[in-house]
Amino acid sequence: MALDAVAISALTGELQCLVGGRIDKIHQPERDEIVIHVRTREDSYRLVLSASPAHPRIHLTSAAKKNPAVAPLFCMLLRKHIGSGKITAIEQTDFERIVKISVESYDELGDLTTKQLIIEIMGRYSNIILVSGDNRIIDSAKHVDESLSSVREILPGGIYEAPPPQAKKSLTDFTAEDKLSFDRPGKADKALIGCIAGISPLTAREIIYSVYGTTDIVAENVNTNRAAGIKLAVLKLAGDVRGGCFTPCMITDKNTGKIIEFSAVDIKQYEDLAEIEYYDSMNELVDAFYMKRDMHERMRQKSADLTKLLNTGIERTAKKIGVLERTLKDAARLDDYKINGDLLTANIYRMEEGMKSIEVENFYDPECRTVKIALDPAMSPSQNAQRYYKKYNKAKTALTEAAKQLEAGRADLLYIESTLTMIENAESVEDINAIRTELIEQGYIQRKINVNKRKKKEQSKPMHFVSSDGFDIYVGRNNTQNDYLTLRYANNSDIWFHTKDIHGSHTVIKLGLDKDVPKTTILEAAQLAAYYSKARESAQVPVDYTEIKNVKKPNGAKPGMVIYDRYNTVYVKPELINKPD
Repeated sequence: MALDAVAISALTGELQCLVGGRIDKIHQPERDEIVIHVRTREDSYRLVLSASPAHPRIHLTSAAKKNPAVAPLFCMLLRKHIGSGKITAIEQTDFERIVKISVESYDELGDLTTKQLIIEIMGRYSNIILVSGDNRIIDSAKHVDESLSSVREILPGGIYEAPPPQAKKSLTDFTAEDKLSFDRPGKADKALIGCIAGISPLTAREIIYSVYGTTDIVAENVNTNRAAGIKLAVLKLAGDVRGGCFTPCMITDKNTGKIIEFSAVDIKQYEDLAEIEYYDSMNELVDAFYMKRDMHERMRQKSADLTKLLNTGIERTAKKIGVLERTLKDAARLDDYKINGDLLTANIYRMEEGMKSIEVENFYDPECRTVKIALDPAMSPSQNAQRYYKKYNKAKTALTEAAKQLEAGRADLLYIESTLTMIENAESVEDINAIRTELIEQGYIQRKINVNKRKKKEQSKPMHFVSSDGFDIYVGRNNTQNDYLTLRYANNSDIWFHTKDIHGSHTVIKLGLDKDVPKTTILEAAQLAAYYSKARESAQVPVDYTEIKNVKKPNGAKPGMVIYDRYNTVYVKPELINKPD
């Protein structure tokens, strides 16, 4: 985890700007996330406390989340106990991933009390705990009883105890007299983590890299001189942390553009494989990192049922298509069945009861070669001839029906795959809900009717971008929006984009009065079409573009399914040109 004790130390130092401020508002947008609005004499801040198992954290944020109409119980309790309270201290506990926020507030009797809001950032054991002045737990975001933990219970009324300390030296307590042990199997960075508390695997690898120029070092191969160099690097890091000297940075993969990690210290170990972006503050860095990562995780959870439904649909539809293709292959022999029936009828006088086969001249063959026809010995000669005619009629019917079902199955598969791509590229919970509504309307999800509550359906709009030349570009968020954008909103002369043979969003340049579109705008629209497609992580993506008048929707086609002609193709790297409206 990049949010190690070093990063917590950097964050805690920056959060001192909140000391002396008053708590203005408290919200709980998620089950395990609290947002506290703090007002100081100089400014106002929004503080995020998250106990998410995947992304626990504490930091200032510029983002505003949608809050539930009715505040959850834990949120109401926090408002009661620390609402309008004054923050008197923010501190990191024993260089652990624990932050204590002390708040002075008046209780219901009018007495001034001090309570502590404790944030434990420990993966799936993360928690937000409100503790009274006598160290009793008032409540917590997650209740932990003996069935969940035999080490430590977190329940209202109990005495708060910090997590058990680690049996290793804290980074900030490490001195020149302390020793590092590399006498163990495994890599050197793992051995370092086993000796020093408070550093992440990323930081440990960076220390090894600063000495060796590589991270792939076996612990047992660390000699005395190298061990001394590693110790000096640890001492330098400890001094920087104690002195509040940090270098907040984001590490991004150069090839894919994906965020790899972030760090409170400078990172060099990735060399030319990654780009390093530096930030002015740790809070700004953590906010930028988790804004994207946490939203992706939240949406993954909210769309898990849809993803499972669509993956199951893809698997079933693919199997159905395979069966139908085999049926068509078998049905292609229908002419052989009719010929066999005709040949048996013409040679019925030569057939006898109990025969298993018969060889006859094939008068349909120009060379009149003989053919061997299998017979059912339990049937009469006439019944054997009729059996082939029945096979012919059955195969003929199957050929017609299977062809229809195969066409429908392939269209169904395309639609399901495209919808799955829309879910993967969704950027908000509203996008997921719109796709869910679309699947209900298409019959993939059973509609739930609530006679007591009839909510007005909010129609989401396509994403809007503005090119560097000032042209409006629109991108559909789902297949229903794709249809609306292409078939209703756009004019015949507007330019339409779509990734070539790849599932993705419809993208349209609205021309207005200016019909002369610069090449830059064409490329930017193509980049957006590629970004909002299944090929988002690719380096070069082919994108077709044409005028809207060349795009048609076949009768009965599912949402988002169109055909087009008279197009051009451009190869681009998937990129956002700016943030969508």
